[in-house]
Amino acid sequence: MNRFLPPAPPFRRAGLCLAALALAGCALGRPPAQVEAPVPARWQSPVPAEALAHGGSLSSLDQWWRQAGDPLLADLVDAAQAASPSVASAAARIAEARASRVQAGAALAPNLEGTLSATRSASPTSGFGGTGTTGTTGTGDTGSAGLGASGAIPAVTILQAGLQSSWEIDLFGGLRAGRDAAASRLAASEAKWHDARVAVAAETANAYFAERACARQLAVAESDTRSRQESARLTQLSADAGFTAPADAALARAGAADASGRLVQQRAQCQVLRQGLVALTGLDAQDLARRLDERPVDLALPALHPVGSVPAQTLAQRPDIYAAELAVAAASAEVGQVRAQRYPRLSLTGSIGRMQMRVSGFRETLDTWSIGPVALTVPIFDGGTRAANTEAAEARYEEAAAQYRAGVRQAVKEVEEALTNLQATDDRSADAERAVKDYQVSFDATESRYRSGMASQFELEESRRTLFAAQTARVGLQRERAQAWVSLYRALGGGWARPDAPQAARGGAPDPKP
Repeated sequence: MNRFLPPAPPFRRAGLCLAALALAGCALGRPPAQVEAPVPARWQSPVPAEALAHGGSLSSLDQWWRQAGDPLLADLVDAAQAASPSVASAAARIAEARASRVQAGAALAPNLEGTLSATRSASPTSGFGGTGTTGTTGTGDTGSAGLGASGAIPAVTILQAGLQSSWEIDLFGGLRAGRDAAASRLAASEAKWHDARVAVAAETANAYFAERACARQLAVAESDTRSRQESARLTQLSADAGFTAPADAALARAGAADASGRLVQQRAQCQVLRQGLVALTGLDAQDLARRLDERPVDLALPALHPVGSVPAQTLAQRPDIYAAELAVAAASAEVGQVRAQRYPRLSLTGSIGRMQMRVSGFRETLDTWSIGPVALTVPIFDGGTRAANTEAAEARYEEAAAQYRAGVRQAVKEVEEALTNLQATDDRSADAERAVKDYQVSFDATESRYRSGMASQFELEESRRTLFAAQTARVGLQRERAQAWVSLYRALGGGWARPDAPQAARGGAPDPKP
């Protein structure tokens, strides 16, 4: 039946084409903005009872560090975050991403520019005819009136003001896709800023706990050195009096010298660790040393970070995983953006203006306006550039999805390792304490027997060496437990919560902004 209808006018056909293009634009799609990553149903490692989440409440990052009751630790974390170049770089990337988001969003709106100009000239083309405007020079009287009595060309002043606007109509969603990609990049950069803060806090805590462990080991070395030096002195006196063999005195002196050497080495190691804290935090070295000397060497760790029984919920607390998730969403939007570039583009321009001409007391004002052109740009041949751009964007999307899945697997591994190490150190703590206690009793008994002449110098030195090894092992275990605790803190996101998480899960306060 349609063959009997008269042909549509050209403008109607153009309108039908534009409508068809708009409908075709609705059919453009993107890859999934979210991808699935395999997550175990439960943790394989034991979760300490005190680490189970209660009500899903997460304390904020700054307050969580203060739970240890050690103000110096909290101050060190704050100072390190303020001085960290990685945190500063992450904040700069947020500013850059925010500007990119504004730029991408502005592409959806019409562009408006204003112009102002003023020209004054005296030339054969400076009359009304030279301005390109008709209707004002049509009479010979007006054109000749501008000439002076001496035949000189009068000066002409032209003032112009106008507004020009252009707008690309987003037929196929390319501009919207660019805006969505920029928004996802911005959110990802903010998550990376939080991840940088968590990483710096964990590094600072590890450095601080290492220095405190070194101080504990230094106290053990000082006690051992004093004990050995006193034994060497008494043994030498006994040997000088002829009651002790010279070999025993030599053994005692060797033990004292060995302990003195370890003490010097331990002090140097502690000094190096303190210098590391100075470099990390940017604090004054003397002031930091004074504050460290005032603090006790035995520290209480803050309460364990809540560990969700469901791994998927726990991993949602990590800013790096959230950033990887947003990277997938951004890559998906970028695929939609480059796909839209393979289709026609529709743009509209327009302008309004006012022009005033002044010559020899004559003044004329003209108002101008224009709508158009309405331009449709259709890609015909580009040598495969747009197709290659699409393939590259799709490859970047697949890469982002693979990195997200790998990040989830790595996060699960880190949490499992931290839980295992934390549980292992907890199980060994009681044995280490018992070993030190019993070896101390044995040494005291051996020393008493030695003083009464019932034990040899070799037995005394062996007992002292065994006690020193047990004390060193206890300090090492305490350091290992603190390191496992910080690793768990880092693996669980450091108290960060997703922006779309309920307010109760965010500790009742919003996360700080850079």
